[in-house]
Amino acid sequence: MSVPQDGPLLDDAAGRLIRPYTVSNGRTRPTAVLDLLSLIMATGTEPQTHLGPEHSVALGLCGGPTSVAEIAAHLRLPAVVTKVLVSDLVDCGAVTAHPPAFHDMPTDRSLLEAVLDGLRRQL
Repeated sequence: MSVPQDGPLLDDAAGRLIRPYTVSNGRTRPTAVLDLLSLIMATGTEPQTHLGPEHSVALGLCGGPTSVAEIAAHLRLPAVVTKVLVSDLVDCGAVTAHPPAFHDMPTDRSLLEAVLDGLRRQL
């Protein structure tokens, strides 16, 4: 069984080795109010509490503003589990969370085109 370097709890053949909700200790509700588009950024403060490997990976992704959705994609975890992990990081002061800013309309055509352009660049 080989475990890839990019994910401590993933196996090439088997996939995820533990259930996603085990990562959040069965918690399904974050303590911080987070949206999928909330921007998360590391504060530079080291967490004083013991955090799991997913917390560390999530924190490493937040050197610049990173959305909760992006963190979930990188961790390969459901959004609700990712929100719990990120809220743990917010609670210990390791990251800050900023809600998405919608200027006029959240479905503004220019915003949707920017998202589509970004997705095309990823392919």
